[in-house]
Parts: sequence; structure tokens; C-alpha cells
Amino acid sequence: MQEPRRETKSPTRRDDEPSEFVDSLKKGALIGAALLVVLVPAMRHAHREQVPQEGPVASAPATGSAPNVIDPQAPALRLADFGGEQPSADARLVANWAVATANAGRHAIVIVDKKDARVYVFGPNGKLRDSAPALLGSARGDDSFPGIGDKPLSQVRPYEKTTPAGRFVAEPGRNTGGEDIVWVDYDAAVSMHRVRPLVARERRLERLATRTTDDNRISFGCINLPVAFYENVLSPSVQKYGAIIYVLPEVKTPQQVFGAYDVTDPAQVAAAQAQKVARSQDAGMQKVVLQPAR
Repeated sequence: MQEPRRETKSPTRRDDEPSEFVDSLKKGALIGAALLVVLVPAMRHAHREQVPQEGPVASAPATGSAPNVIDPQAPALRLADFGGEQPSADARLVANWAVATANAGRHAIVIVDKKDARVYVFGPNGKLRDSAPALLGSARGDDSFPGIGDKPLSQVRPYEKTTPAGRFVAEPGRNTGGEDIVWVDYDAAVSMHRVRPLVARERRLERLATRTTDDNRISFGCINLPVAFYENVLSPSVQKYGAIIYVLPEVKTPQQVFGAYDVTDPAQVAAAQAQKVARSQDAGMQKVVLQPAR
């Protein structure tokens, strides 16, 4: 824009009358303001197009997603809360898996760690209520022998005194003496009950009190617990919520017995999901095949 031409002051014009110079400045200011009104929004729009806007990271697709991108809408992973306890790796893996996958539904969760000779009781929310040492079957193994539940104790051979591994639905009951117990496997006559120091030479109370685990293998297969733990923790949990009992293996692996996996490992989670989809597809194909021809 050309700068306004300056004029000499007219002697006949009043001093308070606006000069042509001032008038030109006002016109220039008005034109400049108009240009700003047009140009500034356009410049801001161009800047927004060039500079990425900050905001939440978009969620990645379920398959083939980048490992470092977290879906803000994905539900938080629920894990077992052991409090201040330091469980074995297998106990933590199975407890986390049971809680994260809701394998026990709305029931309490009981973990029996045979290798560590310890029992953990969780509420349905996955929070540990308490843990305690346990006495277990004197024979190592993960399976019950056929017909073991129908044998008199006097006929049970030493190698048959196993505490079977597996997932069991707890059943409140009573033994032949009328004492309340929690059945683990009724057919195999395996239960959880208070420790019974009936035979002095077995020193069952002393075995529970020691820190070693080797001397905790003394029973015919049942799981003996401290009296206070049974009465104040295990039994009330079973009575109130029902319970799923996970007896950890000592020969096999948790994966073989439960199909459990590390829910904190993305690779294992992806593999488990792929297996689930494959099983679902196989079941669908079998259903189609089994339908009668019309």
C-alpha cells in the first residue's frame, strides 16, 4: 500500500479540524485491521494443520497392534493380591490366572501349593484372606489311584498316599466321625480338615510348625490345616462364597493341569486367545457336521 502524501497546513483551516495526514492514518489503520481479520484466522488454521494436536493415543486394533500402544478403553488387568506374602512362582501364576480370567466365578479361590506345603485362601475379589502351612499326602504324585476312595486306610499302600492335583469344587461335608470337613475330591476320599494329632509318633503339630517342607508329607492324601486357619479362614469362606480349589501339581506343570498361563505376558495371552478361537471354530465345525441331513 502506498504511503499517504503529506500536505502543508492550510492557514484557513481550524486547528481542531482533522488534518489529511491524520485522516490517511485512520484509513490505513482500518485497512490494516481488515487485513488482520482475514489473515490471522487463515494463519492459525494452517498452523493447526502442520502441528499435530495433543490428545489421547488412539487405540490399536486387537490383532497386530503395536506392543507399546495402550488402549485407554481396555479394562484394567486384575491380579491376585497376595499382600505381603511371597508365594512360589507357580502359586502366583495360577492365582493371577484364576483372578484375571474369572475362572472361579464369584467363588473364593483356594490355592494348595504342594511343593511349598502351603495353602492360600482368597476372597472372590482376589484379595488374600490368609495363608497357612499344610500337611499333605506322603507319596509324591499328581493323580489318585483308581478305587482309592473305597479302600480302608489299612489297605492303602505307601505309594498310593497322594494328594491329587487339579481344579476341584469345594463341598462342605462331614466325615464318619461327624466332624465338619471340606471335600476336595469326594470319590477319592480327599478332604481339607483340621490337623488331628491322634498318633503321637507322627508329630503332626510339630511338622506344621517347622519351616521345612519335606516333613509336611505325612497324610494319606488329605490336606491337614492348623485348627484356627481352618475354622476362621477356610471354612467360613467356603460356607459364604463356595470355593474353587486349585491343587498345584508337583510332577506336571500348571499349564498341563489347568491350562493356566502368565496373564502378564502379552505373548502367552495372545497364544491363549488364539487357542480359544481355534477351539471355538472346531466346535462350530463339529456342530455343523453332526447336524442331520435334510
